[in-house]
Amino acid sequence: MSTPDAAGATAHHATRLNPKVVGISIAAAVGGFLFGFDTSVINGAVNALSEEFALGSGLTGFAVSSALIGCAVGAWFAGSLANRHGRIPVMVIAAILFFVSAFGSGLAFGVWDLILWRVIGGLGVGAASVIAPAYIAEVAPAKYRGRLGSLQQLAIVLGIFVALLSNALLAGVAGGAAETLWFGVEAWRWMFMIEAVPAAVYGIMALFLPESPRYLIGRDDLDKASKVLYEFTGETDVNLKITQIQHSLERESKESLKDLLGGRFGLKPIVWIGILLSLFQQLVGINVIFYYSTTLWQSVGFDESQALLTSTITSVMNIVATIIAILLVDRVGRRLMLLVGSAGMTVSLGMMALAFSFGETAAGAESITLPDPWATVALISANAFVMFFGTTWGPLVWVLLGEIFPNRIRASALAVAAAAQWAANWAVSASFPALSGVGLTFAYGVYAVFALLSFAFVFLRVPETKDRELEDMDDLQLGRHGQHAPEA
Repeated sequence: MSTPDAAGATAHHATRLNPKVVGISIAAAVGGFLFGFDTSVINGAVNALSEEFALGSGLTGFAVSSALIGCAVGAWFAGSLANRHGRIPVMVIAAILFFVSAFGSGLAFGVWDLILWRVIGGLGVGAASVIAPAYIAEVAPAKYRGRLGSLQQLAIVLGIFVALLSNALLAGVAGGAAETLWFGVEAWRWMFMIEAVPAAVYGIMALFLPESPRYLIGRDDLDKASKVLYEFTGETDVNLKITQIQHSLERESKESLKDLLGGRFGLKPIVWIGILLSLFQQLVGINVIFYYSTTLWQSVGFDESQALLTSTITSVMNIVATIIAILLVDRVGRRLMLLVGSAGMTVSLGMMALAFSFGETAAGAESITLPDPWATVALISANAFVMFFGTTWGPLVWVLLGEIFPNRIRASALAVAAAAQWAANWAVSASFPALSGVGLTFAYGVYAVFALLSFAFVFLRVPETKDRELEDMDDLQLGRHGQHAPEA
């Protein structure tokens, strides 16, 4: 293992942020853009395709959520593929999956082949959710790894925003999502096919990216690794860095999912940390919290036609929140930001649950009306929740997943954690109708409890990784309050 002195010396080699590493990190994060775009684009098309294929509510819901199946599978296998063939080939494969899914979904002739194409796109999303944070963590200097790793979340929220915007523009030009646009093809089909453009850009950019130096060293390609470390990461003492990486890799000649096994609960403790980070990111309800956003706005006087504006405002808030996180993460640290985020989400979700306990439903109506001042409380709390999540748990989980795992298990462990995240995403989305059927107070109360549990989890178990070299993660042991200690 590297000594503390050596690790500390290496940490200060790259005192300036090399523009080249920013460039390749942005290029890798384009996968996150497609991640956000692909998972959001169906929102603008769902009503039109439901009418086109005469779908019931059950089959419509399955068509919408089918991509999540591919996401979990893609995340699960991306790690082993990245270990065997490299990070760049997996990016190219993901780009191809996005490209094929875009045209397949847009030209679908029935609901079942649409579902197939959405699952294929989900495979790309799952792969991108694993490979981008792993690659960025492996090329970024420790001093700047947090903000560069946060580019993944920024790209995701930008993808969501662009998907919403392109849906609105295409539907606006055509006069509706179900109306004919160009070449006799309906607007909702173009919503899917437009994704082929960023998919092609992602694939082309990936072909010109340097391979991860840690992958290259694991394959004994030291010349290429040296070049990447010097020209992109900014290491001045390349030989020392290579020696440290070699020491961190020498325990295992070949990485596999078996390397994750160990500990009292079947997996290494650090792998459980990654899985639980992923689960809590979803269990606070971020992906369903705004199912009732239209109701919230209507309860304070907005009409239904402004629902799209509501979604756009929310996505812009996500972008602003992520930029704030990028500015703070390498200054404040991961643990403190996560703790503040958990506390803020607990309070804001609790206030939403309280506000909806005063909701009134008129006879024969589905919408809920909140009397003053609870309508305002609910709206402020909902927006506060988005900001607390967007500045902390949204981007920082991806940062931590990219950096907490030792070199020899990073890609595989990240794949398992990301697969767990997608499974939790599906479970939360699928359970929300039942929870809201009991009552919105109950649903938001459940998410508030998970936010509170996330605070305890971070306080007790999550280590601080700010300014630590990836090679030092081999020495990471988890004790009380998430402190790290070197192996004895």
